[in-house]
Amino acid sequence: MSEGARRLANKKTRSETGLDYVVSAINVLTPFGVRILKEQKPFMPGQEEELRAEFDRVQRMAEIAGANKREISVLQETFMMMKDNSFTIERSAGAALSVVEIFEIKSLLLLLDKVRKLADQVGLPEEFVPGDITDLLDVLDPGKDRLNTFYIYDSFSEKLAQLRSEKKELERQTRREKKKRKNELRAETGLNLTPKFDITVSKSDAKRIEMINEISDLVKSEEDYMSVTYVLAPTEAENQIQKKMDETTAEIEEEELKVREELSQEIHKWAEVLLTACERVGQLDVTLAKALFAKKRNCVRPEIVEEHVLEFEDGRHLQVEEIIDKKGGEYCPVSISLKQGVTCITGANMGGKTVSLKLVGMIAILAQYGYFVPAAKARVGLSNFMQILIGDSQSIERGLSSFGSEMEELKEIMDNSRDRSLLLIDEIASGTNPAEGLALTKSITDYLKQQPFISLITTHFETVTEDKDVVNMQVTGLANADFDRLDKELRYANRRERINIIQKYMDYRLTRVDNNREIPKDALNIAKMLGIDANIIEKAKQYLN
Repeated sequence: MSEGARRLANKKTRSETGLDYVVSAINVLTPFGVRILKEQKPFMPGQEEELRAEFDRVQRMAEIAGANKREISVLQETFMMMKDNSFTIERSAGAALSVVEIFEIKSLLLLLDKVRKLADQVGLPEEFVPGDITDLLDVLDPGKDRLNTFYIYDSFSEKLAQLRSEKKELERQTRREKKKRKNELRAETGLNLTPKFDITVSKSDAKRIEMINEISDLVKSEEDYMSVTYVLAPTEAENQIQKKMDETTAEIEEEELKVREELSQEIHKWAEVLLTACERVGQLDVTLAKALFAKKRNCVRPEIVEEHVLEFEDGRHLQVEEIIDKKGGEYCPVSISLKQGVTCITGANMGGKTVSLKLVGMIAILAQYGYFVPAAKARVGLSNFMQILIGDSQSIERGLSSFGSEMEELKEIMDNSRDRSLLLIDEIASGTNPAEGLALTKSITDYLKQQPFISLITTHFETVTEDKDVVNMQVTGLANADFDRLDKELRYANRRERINIIQKYMDYRLTRVDNNREIPKDALNIAKMLGIDANIIEKAKQYLN
Protein backbone atom coordinates (compact mmCIF):
# COMPACT_ATOMS: atom_id res chain seq x y z
CA MET A 1 0.00 0.00 0.00
CA SER A 2 3.00 2.32 0.01
CA GLU A 3 2.89 5.35 -2.27
CA GLY A 4 6.62 5.94 -1.94
CA ALA A 5 7.49 9.57 -2.42
CA ARG A 6 4.12 10.31 -4.08
CA ARG A 7 1.37 12.15 -2.26
CA LEU A 8 -2.17 11.60 -3.41
CA ALA A 9 -3.89 14.50 -1.62
CA ASN A 10 -2.99 17.31 0.75
CA LYS A 11 -4.47 17.78 4.21
CA LYS A 12 -7.16 20.20 3.05
CA THR A 13 -8.34 17.85 0.30
CA ARG A 14 -8.56 14.93 2.72
CA SER A 15 -10.67 17.12 5.02
CA GLU A 16 -12.91 18.81 2.43
CA THR A 17 -13.73 15.59 0.58
CA GLY A 18 -14.79 13.95 3.84
CA LEU A 19 -12.03 11.34 4.16
CA ASP A 20 -11.13 12.63 7.64
CA TYR A 21 -14.81 12.50 8.62
CA VAL A 22 -15.08 8.85 7.58
CA VAL A 23 -11.80 7.88 9.27
CA SER A 24 -12.96 9.48 12.53
CA ALA A 25 -16.30 7.66 12.26
CA ILE A 26 -14.70 4.24 11.75
CA ASN A 27 -15.08 2.39 15.06
CA VAL A 28 -11.55 1.05 15.56
CA LEU A 29 -11.13 -0.41 19.06
CA THR A 30 -7.55 -1.64 19.49
CA PRO A 31 -4.40 0.50 19.78
CA PHE A 32 -2.95 -1.60 16.94
CA GLY A 33 -5.89 -0.70 14.70
CA VAL A 34 -5.65 2.97 15.63
CA ARG A 35 -1.98 2.97 14.60
CA ILE A 36 -2.73 1.24 11.28
CA LEU A 37 -5.55 3.69 10.53
CA LYS A 38 -3.30 6.64 11.35
CA GLU A 39 -0.57 5.36 9.03
CA GLN A 40 -2.82 4.18 6.18
CA LYS A 41 -1.70 5.00 2.65
CA PRO A 42 -3.74 5.21 -0.54
CA PHE A 43 -3.49 2.67 -3.34
CA MET A 44 -1.90 4.31 -6.38
CA PRO A 45 -2.19 3.56 -10.11
CA GLY A 46 -0.52 0.22 -10.75
CA GLN A 47 -1.84 -1.17 -7.45
CA GLU A 48 -5.31 -2.02 -8.72
CA GLU A 49 -4.92 -5.72 -7.88
CA GLU A 50 -3.82 -4.93 -4.31
CA LEU A 51 -6.84 -2.64 -3.92
CA ARG A 52 -9.21 -5.29 -5.26
CA ALA A 53 -7.72 -7.74 -2.75
CA GLU A 54 -8.39 -5.21 0.03
CA PHE A 55 -12.01 -4.93 -1.08
CA ASP A 56 -12.21 -8.74 -1.11
CA ARG A 57 -11.15 -8.72 2.55
CA VAL A 58 -13.69 -6.06 3.51
CA GLN A 59 -16.47 -7.85 1.62
CA ARG A 60 -15.60 -11.20 3.21
CA MET A 61 -15.53 -9.54 6.64
CA ALA A 62 -18.97 -8.03 6.03
CA GLU A 63 -20.34 -11.49 5.20
CA ILE A 64 -18.79 -13.04 8.32
CA ALA A 65 -20.05 -10.19 10.54
CA GLY A 66 -23.58 -10.56 9.16
CA ALA A 67 -23.65 -14.30 9.83
CA ASN A 68 -21.99 -14.24 13.29
CA LYS A 69 -23.35 -11.19 15.14
CA ARG A 70 -22.95 -12.60 18.66
CA GLU A 71 -19.36 -13.76 18.11
CA ILE A 72 -18.44 -10.45 16.46
CA SER A 73 -19.85 -8.59 19.46
CA VAL A 74 -17.67 -10.68 21.80
CA LEU A 75 -14.70 -10.06 19.51
CA GLN A 76 -15.22 -6.31 19.73
CA GLU A 77 -15.47 -6.49 23.54
CA THR A 78 -12.15 -8.35 23.51
CA PHE A 79 -10.64 -5.63 21.31
CA MET A 80 -11.65 -2.95 23.82
CA MET A 81 -9.63 -4.64 26.58
CA MET A 82 -6.37 -4.67 24.62
CA LYS A 83 -3.42 -2.44 25.44
CA ASP A 84 -0.40 -1.73 23.29
CA ASN A 85 2.44 -3.72 24.89
CA SER A 86 4.79 -3.38 21.91
CA PHE A 87 7.35 -1.39 23.90
CA THR A 88 7.33 -3.95 26.73
CA ILE A 89 7.81 -6.79 24.23
CA GLU A 90 10.75 -5.00 22.65
CA ARG A 91 12.22 -4.09 26.08
CA SER A 92 12.26 -7.76 27.09
CA ALA A 93 15.38 -8.21 24.93
CA GLY A 94 17.73 -6.64 27.45
CA ALA A 95 15.85 -5.99 30.68
CA ALA A 96 14.17 -7.87 33.48
CA LEU A 97 10.52 -6.94 33.14
CA SER A 98 8.64 -5.97 36.27
CA VAL A 99 5.86 -8.11 37.70
CA VAL A 100 3.34 -5.59 36.36
CA GLU A 101 4.85 -5.75 32.86
CA ILE A 102 4.82 -9.55 32.86
CA PHE A 103 1.21 -9.45 34.06
CA GLU A 104 0.33 -7.16 31.13
CA ILE A 105 2.00 -9.56 28.69
CA LYS A 106 0.04 -12.44 30.19
CA SER A 107 -3.18 -10.41 29.84
CA LEU A 108 -2.33 -9.78 26.19
CA LEU A 109 -1.72 -13.50 25.65
CA LEU A 110 -5.09 -14.38 27.17
CA LEU A 111 -6.82 -11.88 24.87
CA LEU A 112 -4.92 -13.09 21.79
CA ASP A 113 -5.87 -16.65 22.68
CA LYS A 114 -9.51 -15.58 22.90
CA VAL A 115 -9.32 -13.80 19.54
CA ARG A 116 -7.79 -16.90 17.98
CA LYS A 117 -10.60 -19.12 19.27
CA LEU A 118 -13.28 -16.68 18.07
CA ALA A 119 -11.55 -16.45 14.70
CA ASP A 120 -11.70 -20.24 14.37
CA GLN A 121 -15.40 -20.22 15.29
CA VAL A 122 -16.43 -17.73 12.62
CA GLY A 123 -13.95 -18.81 9.96
CA LEU A 124 -11.82 -15.68 9.65
CA PRO A 125 -9.14 -15.71 6.93
CA GLU A 126 -5.75 -16.87 8.26
CA GLU A 127 -4.15 -13.46 7.63
CA PHE A 128 -6.26 -12.03 10.50
CA VAL A 129 -5.69 -14.88 12.99
CA PRO A 130 -2.99 -14.45 15.70
CA GLY A 131 -0.40 -17.23 15.82
CA ASP A 132 -0.65 -19.95 18.47
CA ILE A 133 0.89 -18.56 21.66
CA THR A 134 -0.20 -21.41 23.97
CA ASP A 135 3.37 -22.47 24.82
CA LEU A 136 4.33 -19.00 26.04
CA LEU A 137 1.05 -18.70 27.93
CA ASP A 138 1.86 -22.00 29.68
CA VAL A 139 5.23 -20.56 30.73
CA LEU A 140 3.63 -17.49 32.33
CA ASP A 141 0.68 -19.50 33.66
CA PRO A 142 2.22 -22.80 34.84
CA GLY A 143 -0.95 -23.79 36.68
CA LYS A 144 -2.93 -23.32 33.42
CA ASP A 145 -5.69 -21.58 35.37
CA ARG A 146 -6.00 -18.95 32.62
CA LEU A 147 -6.93 -16.29 35.15
CA ASN A 148 -6.10 -12.65 34.43
CA THR A 149 -3.66 -12.42 37.35
CA PHE A 150 0.07 -12.87 37.74
CA TYR A 151 2.41 -13.73 40.62
CA ILE A 152 5.92 -15.16 40.71
CA TYR A 153 4.72 -18.62 41.68
CA ASP A 154 6.77 -21.07 43.74
CA SER A 155 6.65 -23.42 40.77
CA PHE A 156 8.96 -21.09 38.84
CA SER A 157 11.91 -22.03 41.13
CA GLU A 158 12.56 -24.78 43.72
CA LYS A 159 15.01 -22.51 45.51
CA LEU A 160 12.41 -19.72 45.63
CA ALA A 161 9.84 -22.09 47.08
CA GLN A 162 12.33 -23.23 49.76
CA LEU A 163 13.31 -19.67 50.70
CA ARG A 164 9.70 -18.58 51.00
CA SER A 165 9.00 -21.60 53.21
CA GLU A 166 11.96 -20.69 55.46
CA LYS A 167 10.75 -17.11 55.72
CA LYS A 168 7.26 -18.23 56.73
CA GLU A 169 8.73 -20.43 59.46
CA LEU A 170 10.81 -17.52 60.80
CA GLU A 171 7.67 -15.34 60.81
CA ARG A 172 5.82 -18.04 62.75
CA GLN A 173 8.68 -18.28 65.29
CA THR A 174 8.64 -14.51 65.82
CA ARG A 175 4.88 -14.46 66.25
CA ARG A 176 4.91 -17.39 68.70
CA GLU A 177 7.57 -15.68 70.82
CA LYS A 178 5.70 -12.35 70.84
CA LYS A 179 2.39 -14.01 71.63
CA LYS A 180 4.00 -15.80 74.59
CA ARG A 181 5.40 -12.50 75.93
CA LYS A 182 2.05 -10.75 75.34
CA ASN A 183 0.25 -13.34 77.49
CA GLU A 184 2.91 -13.07 80.22
CA LEU A 185 2.62 -9.28 80.24
CA ARG A 186 -1.16 -9.43 80.55
CA ALA A 187 -0.87 -11.87 83.48
CA GLU A 188 1.68 -9.65 85.26
CA THR A 189 0.26 -6.15 84.55
CA GLY A 190 -3.26 -6.59 83.24
CA LEU A 191 -2.31 -4.83 79.99
CA ASN A 192 -3.95 -6.34 76.89
CA LEU A 193 -1.94 -5.72 73.72
CA THR A 194 -3.57 -5.75 70.26
CA PRO A 195 -2.90 -8.55 67.74
CA LYS A 196 -0.15 -6.25 66.43
CA PHE A 197 1.46 -6.39 69.90
CA ASP A 198 0.96 -2.73 70.70
CA ILE A 199 -1.17 -0.61 73.03
CA THR A 200 -2.33 3.03 72.71
CA VAL A 201 -2.90 5.13 75.85
CA SER A 202 -4.57 8.54 76.11
CA LYS A 203 -2.31 11.31 77.40
CA SER A 204 -5.04 12.29 79.81
CA ASP A 205 -4.40 8.98 81.64
CA ALA A 206 -1.08 10.10 83.19
CA LYS A 207 -1.11 7.36 85.81
CA ARG A 208 -1.36 4.60 83.20
CA ILE A 209 1.41 6.18 81.10
CA GLU A 210 3.64 6.39 84.16
CA MET A 211 3.04 2.71 84.88
CA ILE A 212 3.81 1.62 81.31
CA ASN A 213 7.00 3.67 81.23
CA GLU A 214 8.26 1.50 84.08
CA ILE A 215 7.78 -1.73 82.07
CA SER A 216 11.01 -2.65 80.30
CA ASP A 217 9.26 -4.96 77.79
CA LEU A 218 7.37 -1.99 76.28
CA VAL A 219 8.89 0.89 74.29
CA LYS A 220 7.30 4.00 72.85
CA SER A 221 6.73 3.76 69.06
CA GLU A 222 4.37 6.67 68.20
CA GLU A 223 3.03 9.80 69.83
CA ASP A 224 0.61 12.57 68.89
CA TYR A 225 -1.09 15.38 70.83
CA MET A 226 -3.75 13.02 72.21
CA SER A 227 -2.13 9.62 72.77
CA VAL A 228 1.02 7.51 73.03
CA THR A 229 1.52 4.06 71.44
CA TYR A 230 3.80 1.40 72.93
CA VAL A 231 5.03 -1.87 71.38
CA LEU A 232 6.83 -4.93 72.66
CA ALA A 233 10.55 -4.31 72.79
CA PRO A 234 12.37 -6.94 70.69
CA THR A 235 14.46 -9.50 72.58
CA GLU A 236 17.91 -10.63 71.50
CA ALA A 237 16.43 -13.88 70.19
CA GLU A 238 13.85 -11.94 68.16
CA ASN A 239 16.57 -9.69 66.78
CA GLN A 240 18.48 -12.73 65.59
CA ILE A 241 15.35 -14.14 63.96
CA GLN A 242 14.68 -10.77 62.29
CA LYS A 243 18.25 -10.65 60.99
CA LYS A 244 17.84 -14.11 59.51
CA MET A 245 14.49 -13.05 58.03
CA ASP A 246 16.06 -9.98 56.36
CA GLU A 247 18.76 -12.15 54.84
CA THR A 248 16.14 -14.59 53.55
CA THR A 249 14.07 -11.74 52.11
CA ALA A 250 17.12 -10.48 50.21
CA GLU A 251 17.72 -13.98 48.84
CA ILE A 252 14.05 -14.21 47.81
CA GLU A 253 14.26 -10.88 45.96
CA GLU A 254 17.43 -12.04 44.21
CA GLU A 255 15.78 -15.30 43.17
CA GLU A 256 12.63 -13.46 42.00
CA LEU A 257 14.87 -11.23 39.87
CA LYS A 258 16.38 -14.33 38.25
CA VAL A 259 12.89 -15.66 37.56
CA ARG A 260 11.82 -12.33 36.01
CA GLU A 261 14.98 -12.32 33.87
CA GLU A 262 14.24 -15.85 32.66
CA LEU A 263 10.60 -15.01 31.92
CA SER A 264 11.68 -11.83 30.12
CA GLN A 265 14.06 -13.83 27.93
CA GLU A 266 11.29 -16.29 27.19
CA ILE A 267 9.01 -13.41 26.17
CA HIS A 268 11.80 -12.04 23.97
CA LYS A 269 12.04 -15.37 22.13
CA TRP A 270 8.38 -14.90 21.21
CA ALA A 271 8.71 -11.20 20.34
CA GLU A 272 8.30 -11.62 16.59
CA VAL A 273 5.29 -13.90 17.01
CA LEU A 274 3.69 -11.48 19.48
CA LEU A 275 4.28 -8.37 17.38
CA THR A 276 2.95 -10.15 14.29
CA ALA A 277 -0.11 -11.24 16.28
CA CYS A 278 -0.73 -7.64 17.34
CA GLU A 279 -0.38 -6.49 13.73
CA ARG A 280 -2.89 -9.12 12.60
CA VAL A 281 -5.33 -8.07 15.30
CA GLY A 282 -4.93 -4.46 14.18
CA GLN A 283 -5.65 -5.40 10.56
CA LEU A 284 -8.65 -7.44 11.71
CA ASP A 285 -9.91 -4.51 13.78
CA VAL A 286 -9.60 -2.04 10.89
CA THR A 287 -11.11 -4.39 8.28
CA LEU A 288 -14.03 -5.25 10.55
CA ALA A 289 -14.59 -1.54 11.30
CA LYS A 290 -14.61 -0.77 7.56
CA ALA A 291 -17.13 -3.54 6.91
CA LEU A 292 -19.47 -2.51 9.73
CA PHE A 293 -19.28 1.15 8.74
CA ALA A 294 -20.11 0.26 5.12
CA LYS A 295 -23.17 -1.70 6.25
CA LYS A 296 -24.32 1.01 8.66
CA ARG A 297 -23.99 3.83 6.10
CA ASN A 298 -25.19 1.84 3.08
CA CYS A 299 -21.89 1.91 1.17
CA VAL A 300 -20.99 -0.41 -1.72
CA ARG A 301 -17.86 -1.94 -3.17
CA PRO A 302 -16.62 0.17 -6.10
CA GLU A 303 -15.47 -1.43 -9.33
CA ILE A 304 -11.78 -0.63 -9.81
CA VAL A 305 -10.72 -0.19 -13.44
CA GLU A 306 -7.41 0.56 -15.17
CA GLU A 307 -8.70 3.49 -17.23
CA HIS A 308 -8.89 6.90 -15.55
CA VAL A 309 -12.65 7.40 -15.05
CA LEU A 310 -14.97 8.19 -12.18
CA GLU A 311 -18.61 7.18 -12.42
CA PHE A 312 -21.28 6.60 -9.79
CA GLU A 313 -25.03 6.35 -9.45
CA ASP A 314 -27.03 7.79 -6.55
CA GLY A 315 -23.99 9.02 -4.65
CA ARG A 316 -24.41 10.55 -1.20
CA HIS A 317 -22.04 12.81 0.72
CA LEU A 318 -22.02 11.08 4.10
CA GLN A 319 -21.35 14.15 6.22
CA VAL A 320 -24.13 16.17 4.57
CA GLU A 321 -26.45 13.16 4.69
CA GLU A 322 -25.92 12.87 8.45
CA ILE A 323 -26.85 16.52 8.96
CA ILE A 324 -29.99 16.18 6.82
CA ASP A 325 -31.01 12.97 8.64
CA LYS A 326 -30.74 14.74 11.99
CA LYS A 327 -33.08 17.45 10.70
CA GLY A 328 -35.55 14.82 9.51
CA GLY A 329 -34.96 15.62 5.85
CA GLU A 330 -34.35 13.37 2.86
CA TYR A 331 -31.05 13.35 1.00
CA CYS A 332 -31.23 13.79 -2.78
CA PRO A 333 -28.62 11.46 -4.33
CA VAL A 334 -26.52 12.53 -7.31
CA SER A 335 -25.14 10.59 -10.29
CA ILE A 336 -22.26 11.61 -12.56
CA SER A 337 -19.85 10.18 -15.13
CA LEU A 338 -16.41 11.77 -15.48
CA LYS A 339 -13.49 11.00 -17.75
CA GLN A 340 -10.37 12.82 -18.90
CA GLY A 341 -11.28 16.37 -19.82
CA VAL A 342 -13.26 19.23 -18.28
CA THR A 343 -16.76 18.99 -16.85
CA CYS A 344 -18.58 22.04 -15.50
CA ILE A 345 -21.45 22.01 -13.02
CA THR A 346 -23.72 25.03 -13.40
CA GLY A 347 -26.75 26.20 -11.46
CA ALA A 348 -27.86 28.78 -8.94
CA ASN A 349 -26.65 29.07 -5.38
CA MET A 350 -28.54 26.73 -3.03
CA GLY A 351 -28.34 24.20 -5.86
CA GLY A 352 -25.81 21.97 -4.13
CA LYS A 353 -22.99 22.42 -6.67
CA THR A 354 -20.29 22.50 -3.99
CA VAL A 355 -21.71 19.43 -2.25
CA SER A 356 -21.70 17.57 -5.57
CA LEU A 357 -18.08 18.60 -6.09
CA LYS A 358 -17.14 17.31 -2.64
CA LEU A 359 -19.12 14.13 -3.24
CA VAL A 360 -17.03 13.36 -6.33
CA GLY A 361 -13.92 13.83 -4.20
CA MET A 362 -15.31 11.68 -1.39
CA ILE A 363 -16.08 8.70 -3.61
CA ALA A 364 -12.75 8.95 -5.41
CA ILE A 365 -10.61 9.26 -2.29
CA LEU A 366 -12.51 6.70 -0.22
CA ALA A 367 -12.14 4.13 -3.00
CA GLN A 368 -8.43 4.86 -3.27
CA TYR A 369 -7.93 4.39 0.48
CA GLY A 370 -9.73 1.03 0.39
CA TYR A 371 -13.18 2.03 1.71
CA PHE A 372 -16.56 1.12 0.28
CA VAL A 373 -18.29 4.18 -1.15
CA PRO A 374 -21.71 5.82 -0.53
CA ALA A 375 -23.47 5.12 -3.81
CA ALA A 376 -25.74 2.58 -5.48
CA LYS A 377 -22.79 1.62 -7.72
CA ALA A 378 -19.44 3.15 -8.62
CA ARG A 379 -16.64 2.68 -11.16
CA VAL A 380 -13.28 4.19 -10.26
CA GLY A 381 -9.92 4.49 -12.00
CA LEU A 382 -7.08 5.41 -9.61
CA SER A 383 -5.53 8.88 -9.64
CA ASN A 384 -1.92 9.92 -9.18
CA PHE A 385 -2.91 13.26 -7.67
CA MET A 386 -6.10 14.68 -6.24
CA GLN A 387 -6.86 18.20 -5.02
CA ILE A 388 -9.90 20.31 -4.28
CA LEU A 389 -9.82 24.09 -4.66
CA ILE A 390 -12.44 25.63 -2.44
CA GLY A 391 -12.73 28.68 -0.17
CA ASP A 392 -9.85 28.68 2.34
CA SER A 393 -10.65 30.45 5.62
CA GLN A 394 -7.09 29.88 6.88
CA SER A 395 -5.61 31.86 3.97
CA ILE A 396 -8.08 34.67 4.61
CA GLU A 397 -7.04 34.68 8.27
CA ARG A 398 -3.43 35.10 7.11
CA GLY A 399 -4.50 38.30 5.36
CA LEU A 400 -5.09 36.96 1.84
CA SER A 401 -8.29 37.84 -0.01
CA SER A 402 -10.53 35.00 -1.16
CA PHE A 403 -9.16 35.56 -4.69
CA GLY A 404 -5.58 35.56 -3.42
CA SER A 405 -6.26 32.33 -1.58
CA GLU A 406 -7.63 30.74 -4.77
CA MET A 407 -4.58 31.77 -6.78
CA GLU A 408 -2.28 30.37 -4.09
CA GLU A 409 -4.06 27.01 -4.25
CA LEU A 410 -4.26 27.10 -8.05
CA LYS A 411 -0.48 27.43 -8.18
CA GLU A 412 -0.15 24.41 -5.88
CA ILE A 413 -2.39 22.43 -8.22
CA MET A 414 -0.38 23.42 -11.29
CA ASP A 415 2.91 22.62 -9.54
CA ASN A 416 1.85 19.17 -8.37
CA SER A 417 -0.55 17.85 -11.02
CA ARG A 418 0.60 14.95 -13.16
CA ASP A 419 -1.00 12.43 -15.44
CA ARG A 420 -4.18 10.85 -14.02
CA SER A 421 -4.91 13.82 -11.76
CA LEU A 422 -8.37 14.54 -10.37
CA LEU A 423 -8.96 18.27 -9.92
CA LEU A 424 -12.05 19.67 -8.21
CA ILE A 425 -12.42 23.45 -8.55
CA ASP A 426 -15.23 25.35 -6.88
CA GLU A 427 -16.32 28.76 -8.27
CA ILE A 428 -12.84 29.85 -9.36
CA ALA A 429 -12.37 33.62 -9.73
CA SER A 430 -15.74 34.43 -8.17
CA GLY A 431 -13.96 36.81 -5.80
CA THR A 432 -12.85 39.25 -8.50
CA ASN A 433 -14.72 41.41 -11.06
CA PRO A 434 -16.96 39.39 -13.41
CA ALA A 435 -15.15 40.28 -16.64
CA GLU A 436 -11.74 39.18 -15.35
CA GLY A 437 -13.33 36.25 -13.53
CA LEU A 438 -14.91 34.94 -16.72
CA ALA A 439 -11.72 35.43 -18.71
CA LEU A 440 -9.63 33.63 -16.09
CA THR A 441 -12.14 30.77 -15.80
CA LYS A 442 -12.17 30.27 -19.56
CA SER A 443 -8.38 30.36 -19.70
CA ILE A 444 -8.07 27.81 -16.89
CA THR A 445 -10.62 25.61 -18.66
CA ASP A 446 -8.65 25.84 -21.92
CA TYR A 447 -5.48 24.84 -20.09
CA LEU A 448 -7.10 21.89 -18.29
CA LYS A 449 -8.62 20.56 -21.55
CA GLN A 450 -5.10 19.92 -22.80
CA GLN A 451 -3.98 18.01 -19.70
CA PRO A 452 -4.35 14.29 -18.85
CA PHE A 453 -6.65 15.18 -15.95
CA ILE A 454 -10.22 14.65 -14.86
CA SER A 455 -11.26 18.24 -14.07
CA LEU A 456 -14.59 19.13 -12.48
CA ILE A 457 -15.43 22.81 -12.10
CA THR A 458 -18.45 24.50 -10.55
CA THR A 459 -19.13 27.93 -11.98
CA HIS A 460 -21.67 30.72 -12.40
CA PHE A 461 -20.10 31.68 -15.73
CA GLU A 462 -22.50 29.87 -18.06
CA THR A 463 -20.61 30.88 -21.22
CA VAL A 464 -17.71 28.65 -20.18
CA THR A 465 -19.87 25.70 -21.18
CA GLU A 466 -20.30 26.98 -24.73
CA ASP A 467 -17.05 25.22 -25.58
CA LYS A 468 -17.98 21.96 -27.34
CA ASP A 469 -15.12 20.17 -25.55
CA VAL A 470 -16.51 21.04 -22.10
CA VAL A 471 -19.19 18.78 -20.63
CA ASN A 472 -21.97 20.75 -18.94
CA MET A 473 -23.74 19.17 -15.97
CA GLN A 474 -26.60 21.30 -14.70
CA VAL A 475 -28.32 21.16 -11.33
CA THR A 476 -32.00 20.37 -11.93
CA GLY A 477 -32.89 22.85 -9.20
CA LEU A 478 -36.47 24.15 -9.24
CA ALA A 479 -37.13 23.19 -12.87
CA ASN A 480 -39.72 20.59 -11.90
CA ALA A 481 -41.03 22.25 -8.74
CA ASP A 482 -44.75 22.82 -8.07
CA PHE A 483 -44.57 26.61 -7.71
CA ASP A 484 -48.21 27.01 -6.66
CA ARG A 485 -47.72 24.64 -3.76
CA LEU A 486 -44.34 26.21 -2.97
CA ASP A 487 -45.87 29.71 -2.89
CA LYS A 488 -48.57 28.54 -0.45
CA GLU A 489 -45.96 27.08 1.90
CA LEU A 490 -43.84 30.24 1.75
CA ARG A 491 -46.68 32.70 2.28
CA TYR A 492 -46.80 32.60 6.08
CA ALA A 493 -43.30 31.24 6.80
CA ASN A 494 -40.59 33.23 8.54
CA ARG A 495 -37.16 33.88 7.03
CA ARG A 496 -35.43 30.70 8.23
CA GLU A 497 -38.44 28.56 7.40
CA ARG A 498 -38.61 29.98 3.84
CA ILE A 499 -35.03 28.91 3.09
CA ASN A 500 -35.66 25.42 4.46
CA ILE A 501 -38.88 25.14 2.42
CA ILE A 502 -37.11 26.15 -0.80
CA GLN A 503 -34.33 23.62 -0.09
CA LYS A 504 -36.99 20.95 0.31
CA TYR A 505 -38.22 21.62 -3.23
CA MET A 506 -34.73 21.80 -4.76
CA ASP A 507 -33.74 18.85 -6.96
CA TYR A 508 -29.98 18.45 -6.54
CA ARG A 509 -29.59 15.84 -9.28
CA LEU A 510 -27.26 16.63 -12.17
CA THR A 511 -28.32 16.48 -15.80
CA ARG A 512 -26.04 16.61 -18.81
CA VAL A 513 -27.22 19.40 -21.13
CA ASP A 514 -26.45 20.74 -24.58
CA ASN A 515 -24.88 24.16 -24.87
CA ASN A 516 -27.92 25.63 -26.59
CA ARG A 517 -30.29 24.83 -23.75
CA GLU A 518 -31.95 27.81 -22.09
CA ILE A 519 -30.17 28.94 -18.95
CA PRO A 520 -32.33 28.15 -15.88
CA LYS A 521 -33.49 31.12 -13.83
CA ASP A 522 -33.35 29.53 -10.38
CA ALA A 523 -31.51 32.53 -8.91
CA LEU A 524 -34.31 34.87 -9.98
CA ASN A 525 -36.98 32.41 -8.82
CA ILE A 526 -35.34 32.10 -5.40
CA ALA A 527 -34.96 35.87 -5.09
CA LYS A 528 -38.63 36.35 -5.96
CA MET A 529 -39.80 33.71 -3.46
CA LEU A 530 -37.73 35.31 -0.73
CA GLY A 531 -39.55 38.60 -1.21
CA ILE A 532 -37.41 40.67 -3.59
CA ASP A 533 -39.52 43.33 -5.33
CA ALA A 534 -41.23 42.04 -8.50
CA ASN A 535 -40.03 45.07 -10.53
CA ILE A 536 -36.43 44.18 -9.71
CA ILE A 537 -36.99 40.59 -10.79
CA GLU A 538 -38.61 41.64 -14.11
CA LYS A 539 -35.81 44.11 -14.86
CA ALA A 540 -33.26 41.38 -14.16
CA LYS A 541 -35.04 39.08 -16.63
CA GLN A 542 -34.80 41.80 -19.28
CA TYR A 543 -31.08 42.19 -18.71
CA LEU A 544 -30.69 38.43 -18.83
CA ASN A 545 -32.44 38.25 -22.19
